[in-house]
Amino acid sequence: MTAVHASTVEIPTPDGTADAYFVRPAGGGRHPAVLLYQDAFGLRPALNAMADRLAAAGYAVLLPNVFHREGRAPVVELPEHIDHDNRDALFAQLMPLIEGLAPALVVADAHAYLGWLADCPEVADGPIGISGYCMGARLALRTAGAYPDQVAAVGGFHGGRLATDQPDSPHLAAATMTAEAYFGHADQDRSMPPEQQERLEKAFTEAGVVHRCEVYQGAGHGYTQSDTSEFDPAATERHWAALLDLFARTLGG
Repeated sequence: MTAVHASTVEIPTPDGTADAYFVRPAGGGRHPAVLLYQDAFGLRPALNAMADRLAAAGYAVLLPNVFHREGRAPVVELPEHIDHDNRDALFAQLMPLIEGLAPALVVADAHAYLGWLADCPEVADGPIGISGYCMGARLALRTAGAYPDQVAAVGGFHGGRLATDQPDSPHLAAATMTAEAYFGHADQDRSMPPEQQERLEKAFTEAGVVHRCEVYQGAGHGYTQSDTSEFDPAATERHWAALLDLFARTLGG
């Protein structure tokens, strides 16, 4: 496996500094960029390892703390393993943070992240890819819709509430996207029921977005997250195959 070089970086935003994990192939050179959006639990070793795997595949990966307004990561204290015994207590702390991350704040922060990547000497010229997990899939859609000239590919995995009937639903970003999209829905995910899956697919189709949406049978919400009870190794490897194929087609690397 390709060696990687990782560091913690500071990104100026309109509302203060966002701490972020940045990792790239070791040995110099410039590499296509990937913006990796966290799940609700935030930056931690399991997510850093996912960023490392992308970097080993040839990408410069930025994993920002999207809750930076509340403090540096980890914003809440996390157990070594997230399971049904501690999940509810964690979400009691996390829900105000999630609900406070309004679409306008997501778009403003994304501008800062994209600008930082554009100025980074280890990042190659050209558009970027995005991969988002759980709530991060919503952030990925909003970013791709807000900055179509800068985003070439979007992968979203076990995302919830991606296509609601609300006027600010993330799926409405499809109307301004130019990125190719791949979304892997969890079959056992109550936050992304079939009617929302169909609404997202319809939005992509009507907007002319090149896309593929698949349902991972038997997988639960959070199936890629190795430090949770929802982790599904087979579904995770399927996600890696789809994501790396998407980025290879659209970004190179």
